[in-house]
Amino acid sequence: MIFIMGDLCIIPARGGSKRIPRKNIREFLGKPIIAYSIQTALDSGLFDEVMVSTDDLEIAKVAEGFGATVPFIRSEKNADDHSTTSNVIEEVLLEYRRQRRSFIRACCLYPTAPFVTSSLLEKGKSMLIDSAADAVFPVVKFDYPIWRGLRKDSLSKVEMVWKEHLNSRSQDLENVYHDAGQWYWLDIERFLLNKKLFTDNTRAIELSTLEVQDIDTIHDWNLAELKYGYLQSIK
Repeated sequence: MIFIMGDLCIIPARGGSKRIPRKNIREFLGKPIIAYSIQTALDSGLFDEVMVSTDDLEIAKVAEGFGATVPFIRSEKNADDHSTTSNVIEEVLLEYRRQRRSFIRACCLYPTAPFVTSSLLEKGKSMLIDSAADAVFPVVKFDYPIWRGLRKDSLSKVEMVWKEHLNSRSQDLENVYHDAGQWYWLDIERFLLNKKLFTDNTRAIELSTLEVQDIDTIHDWNLAELKYGYLQSIK
């Protein structure tokens, strides 16, 4: 018999970050950055369980210290540079089923997403349910129209990627968005069928550039701290 629960929060946090060593538990304005994701998920009241998927015992200890569960350690095959978020989610869901536990929906919340709020997670869940989507995730508009993008060769010679837009006005060009890299709400049964986070039945919530920051370098990290501090100051 499988015990069916409501919603699961999965925070994927492997230990092998190379560009920023120990990135997932590095201190961000006074506490490990993963703590922000854990506390936001717990405070939202949306989840029956908030778990961290990790291959690293130190990360597991930190996660448990902030209230998350670590019911099992991530497999080695899904802890290298080539494993995808979908691979990790699938492993988590199937492991829970082996333990005779199942969920209706899941939210994969990244451990380096301090800008995420409880209200945003709630909005994502509502959109997933109301639209009967396979998945929902936040996006942000590119700052500059990509249609006027340039390519540069080894001699620094440049040309337009889309030459037909040489004389186009920026305001006349279609807006283009990219993944904010923060979270994905998903319908578990649909996900386990297609193993994808992005299907032809995916919806998106638009965020402002102030609410989004990729954190791949120390420069990114410092900028994220400045953005976060500013957002807190204007609440």
